[in-house]
Amino acid sequence: MSFFGARRHPGVTPLPVEGRLPGFGSATGWLNSEPLTADDLHGKVVLADFWTYTCINWLRTLAWVRAWHEKYRERGLVVVGVHTPEFWFEHDPENVSWAAEEMRVAYPVALDPDYGVWNDFGNRYWPAVYLADAEGRIRYHHFGEGDYDEAERAIQMLLREAGAEDLSDDLVSVTPEGFEVQADWANLQSPETYLGSKQGRGLASGALPESLRLNQWTLAGEWTIEQGACVANGPGATIAFRFQARDVNLVLRVREEGASVPFQVHVDGEAPGRNGGLDVDDTGRGTVTRPRLYQLIRRPGAIDSGTFEIEFATGGVEAYVFTFG
Repeated sequence: MSFFGARRHPGVTPLPVEGRLPGFGSATGWLNSEPLTADDLHGKVVLADFWTYTCINWLRTLAWVRAWHEKYRERGLVVVGVHTPEFWFEHDPENVSWAAEEMRVAYPVALDPDYGVWNDFGNRYWPAVYLADAEGRIRYHHFGEGDYDEAERAIQMLLREAGAEDLSDDLVSVTPEGFEVQADWANLQSPETYLGSKQGRGLASGALPESLRLNQWTLAGEWTIEQGACVANGPGATIAFRFQARDVNLVLRVREEGASVPFQVHVDGEAPGRNGGLDVDDTGRGTVTRPRLYQLIRRPGAIDSGTFEIEFATGGVEAYVFTFG
C-alpha cells in the first residue's frame, strides 16, 4: 500500500497534507528535459504521473494529463511522467523514447527502470497521479482511471495557493482517440489476462475455440509457456479467447531484433471488417513490429460475447497480456 492516505474533495474542503514530495533523484535518465532537481521545482505545483507505455489503463488517462500540461504549464504546473516499466523490454530507454514521441508525451519524463522513484513514492499502481504544492507537500493523489474533474480542481486549487491569478474555473475538454478512448464500462465483462505461467489464468488447455467459456483462452500449434509470456515456436500458432468487450488489445513482441511477423485476426471465424482495431486492416491482417500494445478489435454498436483468434505466420512471437476496453 502507498503511505498516502485518503484525500478530500478539492473545492469542497482544503486539501490535506499527505507527505513530502520525494523528488526524482532516483531516476536513471530523463526524456524531454534535463534532470529536475528540488531547486528546479521549488515554488512549482508538481504533478507526478506514473506510467508504463504498454498499460491500457494509463493510455486512457493520457489525454487529460497531456491537456493539463498544455493548459497550466505557463501558470506554474510542472508535469513529470515517471516511466516505471512492467515488462523487461520497457526498461530499454530507446523503446520508451519511441513510445513517448509516438504518444505525444512532450512533458519531462523520469526514467525509472530500477523502481527507485516508484519506491521513493511508496507507489504500487499504474497509472498513479500525485500532486505536490509549491512548498513540496503532497496534497492529492489518485490511482487508476477516472476522477479527471476532481484532479483538475486540485490542480487549480494548488496553483491559486501558489499565487496564480485570473485562473479560470473551466476544465479542459478532451476528445480521446485510438487507445486513449475510454472503455465501454457498461458492456466490459473481460478482465486483464496475463498469458505467462507466473500470472496467467483462464487457460483451457486443449480446448477448441468454439468450446471456450467466457474469459477462457486456448493455444493451438507450437507454443512454449514461459513465466512472463507465451512464445509461438512455429508458423500457424494460434491464440483463441472468448471475450465480451468493445476492444481487444494484446502486448506482443518479436524475439529477433528488427524482425517482423505477420498475423491474421478473426472474430467468430470471420475477418473483423469494420470491427478491426488500429493495428489490423478490414481483412484482419496486421504485423508485429515493435514491442508494444496492439489494438486488434474495436467493435462499434451493441456488444455481445465473441471468440477472438489470432494466428501468427511464423514463430518467435511473445504474447504477454490481453487487455480489454
